[in-house]
Amino acid sequence: MLAGIQVVEFEGLGPAPFAAMMLADLGASVTVVQRPGPANPTMGEHNMLDRGKRAITLDLKDPGDLAVARALVTDADALIEGLRPGVMERLGLGPDTFTQSNPKLVYGRMTGWGQDGPRAHLAGHDYNYIATAGALYYASNPGDAPLTPPTIVGDIGGGALYLVAGILSGILNAQRTGKGTVVDAAITDGSAHMMALFMAMAGGGNLSETRGQSLLDAPPWGRTYACADARHLSVQCLEPQFYALFLDTLGLSDDPLFADQYDRARWPDQTARLTALFAAEPVTHWATLFDDSDACVAPVLTPWEAARDPHIAARSIWHEDRGTLQPAPAPRFDGQAQAPNPTPRRGQHTEEILKDLRQRGLV
Repeated sequence: MLAGIQVVEFEGLGPAPFAAMMLADLGASVTVVQRPGPANPTMGEHNMLDRGKRAITLDLKDPGDLAVARALVTDADALIEGLRPGVMERLGLGPDTFTQSNPKLVYGRMTGWGQDGPRAHLAGHDYNYIATAGALYYASNPGDAPLTPPTIVGDIGGGALYLVAGILSGILNAQRTGKGTVVDAAITDGSAHMMALFMAMAGGGNLSETRGQSLLDAPPWGRTYACADARHLSVQCLEPQFYALFLDTLGLSDDPLFADQYDRARWPDQTARLTALFAAEPVTHWATLFDDSDACVAPVLTPWEAARDPHIAARSIWHEDRGTLQPAPAPRFDGQAQAPNPTPRRGQHTEEILKDLRQRGLV
């Protein structure tokens, strides 16, 4: 879909590399500028987030390598960086550097707090950003500490995906107007924006500032339950017809305690009853009972278990490479599944890229 789009990424951590990976998954030509030295031990030598990219190693403190970096950006459609505000400017690679040489450049900036504001200069991580943005408050069951899966809500949801949307919007605008733009993608901004669907429920009286009292904030029919084997089962039968099927499958259709799905006063007692019920059998029992049902019940799987699930396997959602599990590109177009692109070694394409720049007279 993005064939012909040229992106230069300056190596960072987390959401910025993910955004560049997603653009590469979608067909863009992405060149990642990596620092000299060993790979970040968190990711290892073959960093999955670099799949589909060309990799060049440059020391941006070296004048010659800095000139190469600038040359790479000369005909790029977009640039991606995920450093603290001001770092790229101090390196001589800020947006103003390319105003004349590449006026159509879309300059994508990925941070936690944003390019300005009282916290812009501070460090932080996923939980900090979504906590401050209000996106962590309703996580987990009432009484439990708010917690979400690491990296997914903030780094990827509120960060990388908003950077991708901003870059694609900027490219479309540049194609129409000939003018580039600076994309300020902040995890706090995106995480708050993702709350819009949940916050919209206030209009129907279904949002409370007290955890456990909102329509989707862990009601008894919208949470996870522990089973006898310490595994967990997800339940979210929101609509009345699915709730009725859920009760029927459990033999609770005639139980007066469950007669009113939306009676918040009964939610604690309903939750207690279901907690005891699901704890009596292993997760496989409940998965079998609700298999092929519209009751909206599913076991909580590890990624490795998910790869073996019949539906997930049929859609080739997970792939294994060098013993490492990785997700397939998404979304898919015209019904065609796409396998992940190869992951380069660090600096694998350095000589190839330098040779091309020399032939074009750019360095």
